[in-house]
Amino acid sequence: MNATTEHETTARLRVPPHSVEAEQSLLGALMLDNAAFDRVADLVAEGDFYRQEHRVIFAAISGLVMAARAADVVTVFERVQNLGQQEQAGGLSYINDLAASVAGASNARRYAEIVAERAMLRNVIALCDEAATAAFNPQGQTGAQVLDKIATGMAKLERRTMRRAPKSLRELLPARLDRITAVADGEQQSGMTTGIPRLDRLLAGGLRPGHVYVLAARPSVGKSSFAQAMGLHVAAAEGPVLMLSQEMPDAEVADRALVGLGRIDYERMQTGQLQRDEWERLTEAVERGAELPFYVDDQPALRIGDIRAKARAVKGLKLLVVDYVQLCEGDGDNRNSEIEKISRALKALAKELGFAVLLLSQLNREVEKRASKEPMLSDLRDSGAIEQDADVVLFLWPAQEFEGGSKLVGIKLEKNRQGKKARFALDFHGAHQRWAESTEQLPSGKRAAGGFE
Repeated sequence: MNATTEHETTARLRVPPHSVEAEQSLLGALMLDNAAFDRVADLVAEGDFYRQEHRVIFAAISGLVMAARAADVVTVFERVQNLGQQEQAGGLSYINDLAASVAGASNARRYAEIVAERAMLRNVIALCDEAATAAFNPQGQTGAQVLDKIATGMAKLERRTMRRAPKSLRELLPARLDRITAVADGEQQSGMTTGIPRLDRLLAGGLRPGHVYVLAARPSVGKSSFAQAMGLHVAAAEGPVLMLSQEMPDAEVADRALVGLGRIDYERMQTGQLQRDEWERLTEAVERGAELPFYVDDQPALRIGDIRAKARAVKGLKLLVVDYVQLCEGDGDNRNSEIEKISRALKALAKELGFAVLLLSQLNREVEKRASKEPMLSDLRDSGAIEQDADVVLFLWPAQEFEGGSKLVGIKLEKNRQGKKARFALDFHGAHQRWAESTEQLPSGKRAAGGFE
C-alpha cells in the first residue's frame, strides 16, 4: 500500500459516524407527516444531526410543529428564509428533494434511531478526544479532577440512552397486585428493615429503592453510628451496602462493626484489655462480619463522579450511606449551590441504579441556641435542596445521658412521604455501639403542622 492510499484509508476511518441517508429520510418523512414528529421527539434533537443543513431544517420543522403549524416544504423554507438561514439549509430545491426522497413516514422511528445512534457514537468519540487532551494537558487539574470530568461526561451520555415510554395503569397494576399479595403472605418484605421495628412501620416497611433518606444531627450525637447500625442490618437481611465514610477512617468503621456484632466494650477493645468471654465474642464477630456484604470507602472530599463510580463498583447494591454531605465537594457559585447539585445528583442516582440512599447531614448551630435541642427542618445546614429532594428526613438529638456512656436519643421523622410524622426515643449504648427502641418517653415537644404520632 503506497503512502497516498494509506492516507486516504486513514481519512475515511476518521470520518465521524453518521448516516446522511437516515437524516434525509427522517426529515423528508417529518415534512410528509407532521404527526410522526411525536414518535421521534424523544429520540432526536437538533444537535444529533451530522450535517449543518439538516440541523437547520430539523429546527425549523420542530419550531413549526411546536407552534401547531404545518411543516411542509413551503412553510419550512419560509421559516428558514425568515431567519436568514436559507443558504445554510441548502435552499428550496434541497428541502423539496428531501420530501420527495421518501414515500411515507411509517419508518420515521427507525430513521430517528439510526440518527440518534450515530450521534451517540460521535459524542463518545468527542468525549474520548477531550479526555485525551485533558490528560496530555491538564492545565492545573489533578488526575482525579480529570477523571471526574470524564466520568461525569460519560454519565450524561448514558442517561440519554435511558429513555422509557410511559406505562399505563393496565401495565403497572398486575405487578403491584402480585407484590401486595406477596407482602401479605409474608413472602416478601415491603422494604429493607432498619433494625428498629417502629421506624420500619413508620416507613411503611423500611427503606425503599430509589428513595433518599436524610439523617441529620449535630456533631457527636451518633448519626454515623446509627447509620452504620442500619447499614449492617440491611447487609445481613437484604444484600450489599456501601458506606462512604469521609470523616472516619475505614479501620474505625471496622472496629465499630466488631463492637456492635460482638457486644464488646469499645474502650477495652482499643486497649487490648478484653475479658475472656469478649475474646470469644470477638472471634465470632470477625466471622460474622466477614460474611456480611458491607463495604467501606474512606476517601475524603468525594465528588458526585466519585460516588457514582464507587456505587457502580458494588454489584447489586441495596443501600448507599454517605457520611456526610457537607464533606462532599461540588461545582457551583457558592456552597448552597454545590450542596444542591450533590443532593439532586444523589436523588437521580438512587432512581437510576435502584438502591436506597441514606444521606447524613449536619445541622446548623441555631439548634444549640434554643432551650429545646429538638431539631427542625430549618436547621438543615447549607441548603434547602436537601429537604426538598429527600423522601424522608430523620433528626437525632440528645435527650438524656446516663452513667456508663448510655444515652437516650430522640429520633423524629420531620418529613415522611411514606407515612406519618413521628418522634420517639432510642437507647444508645455507646460502649457496644448498639441502638434499640427505648421504653422511655421523650419530653413533649412542639407539634408541627400535621401533627406527630
